[in-house]
Amino acid sequence: MLKKFIPAFGWLKNYQKQDLKGDFSAGLIVAIMLIPQGMAYAMLAGLPPVIGLYASTIPLIIYALFGSSRQLAVGPVAMVSLLVFTGVSALADPGTEEFVSLALLLALMVGVIQLAMGLFRLGFLVNFLSHAVISGFTSGAALIIGLSQLKHLLGIDIPRGSVFLTLSEAAKNITDTNVLTLLIGITSIAILLFFKMKMKKFPAPLVVVVGGTLLVSFLNLKDQGVKIVGEVPMGLPQFSLPAMSLEAIMALLPIALTISFVGFMESIAVAKAIASKEKYKVNSNQELNGLGLANIIGSFFSAYPVTGGFSRSAVNYQAGARTGLATIITAVIVIISLMFFTPLFYYLPKAVLAAIIMVAVFGLIDVKEAIHLFKVKKADGWTLLITFIATLTLGIEQGILVGVAVSLLLFIWRSAYPHTAELGYLEKENVYKNIKNYPHAKTYEGILIYRLDASLYFANMAFFEEKLRTAINEKKSVKKVLLDFTAVNSIDAVAIHELEELVHQYEDAGIEFFIAGMKRPVHEVVERAGWTKKYGDKISFISVKQAIEAIR
Repeated sequence: MLKKFIPAFGWLKNYQKQDLKGDFSAGLIVAIMLIPQGMAYAMLAGLPPVIGLYASTIPLIIYALFGSSRQLAVGPVAMVSLLVFTGVSALADPGTEEFVSLALLLALMVGVIQLAMGLFRLGFLVNFLSHAVISGFTSGAALIIGLSQLKHLLGIDIPRGSVFLTLSEAAKNITDTNVLTLLIGITSIAILLFFKMKMKKFPAPLVVVVGGTLLVSFLNLKDQGVKIVGEVPMGLPQFSLPAMSLEAIMALLPIALTISFVGFMESIAVAKAIASKEKYKVNSNQELNGLGLANIIGSFFSAYPVTGGFSRSAVNYQAGARTGLATIITAVIVIISLMFFTPLFYYLPKAVLAAIIMVAVFGLIDVKEAIHLFKVKKADGWTLLITFIATLTLGIEQGILVGVAVSLLLFIWRSAYPHTAELGYLEKENVYKNIKNYPHAKTYEGILIYRLDASLYFANMAFFEEKLRTAINEKKSVKKVLLDFTAVNSIDAVAIHELEELVHQYEDAGIEFFIAGMKRPVHEVVERAGWTKKYGDKISFISVKQAIEAIR
């Protein structure tokens, strides 16, 4: 029973000694990646770098115990960090105590929302975020995140704002660029890209962090205008409850919902990808439980919202992680760093952290996916593009809302205007097919065979009726209409009523209606509407072929 609620009992009980080597090496490598990334992402969120380290401790241990993925690397990620900044900066100035307090409250809210979704088995709700929306949103947000780091890369002050404001301000103040800061940033980007292309498993962020810190320290570049992280508090975070007020909760609710959905989508996507390779199943509702508890308990220990990250999870898996112990080892190493090694980060240049962020997020801009979607289905391509543009121009929250609205409108449009077809018989293949695609298909004198490729309900009934009337009018000699219901999965009361009216109208004109291939759930609904008594065997044909034989 405990295994169901705490999946860690499963792998702890059956832990194999041979898995320890892989778990330890993966935990160590991910920790080396996570320490600089956690600090960088906290800076991106408008928080002190140490908050990123706090978010890389307790939440990781909680997820390892309650999550269903064995290789997912949980912690601060760029996308969620930007969302935190977007939501909280509207209520408080970044870096202030009030800002930090609201970020911790936001983590608690995100955790409660995710845990509630998991307990009530609402994981399916994320299906409303289509792949096209996520891809467009991710690319747009990645561009915003990357360009937001220009000020740290150039060493100049650029006010927060839209992408276009950032670029224009950077261009205006380009002459004020601190050359040393720019050189450190560009060199860091070059090193990170080199290792990303040549040696993906190598912890390149550690190289640029150590190199940048030593360079600034020995050459005293702080006095030359190179901005550094400064003092990072040593020690573990103390237990405390996030400050709560109804006003703050209501103000943060929209961004909390956005982070809950987007964070879970990012997490479940990579968790499922790895699980499929390892031949085990990831439970989406259990993932919500794990992430929810990680955020709730993490908020009591000064952590801001966390989720599973693409890059670190890939490294965790490639480095040999076999169980959640790898994630626990990562958390323990970060805890040791907090207790003993934070003074070493004093001279860490912010340009290096900016480089880590930029390399991580620019890889999320997926031009190939956009081209692919436009090639396969233009509607999905346009959804991606509209979401991308909306994210850049309107903002992060508005961008994803526009994307969801567009995808839902497309879904409604498709269901309101479904595909229909007149069918003909292919004797050799012994099947009935659309005569537009198979002009040589055999049709029958006085009989119209018509198929609807969707469920029938109030929104598409008028369209179906119009298409059917047109088909009947075009075929002057029609005396019998056979409706192929094999693709109709459901029917509502409005559609039943409208279809009855249609049948009565045409019966008065001497045209008889039949239905073939009606599925059991649909048959049960029309039976309750009295169709069995009204139409008898006319609606009970198993297949079009059986109906045609009986009609003829």
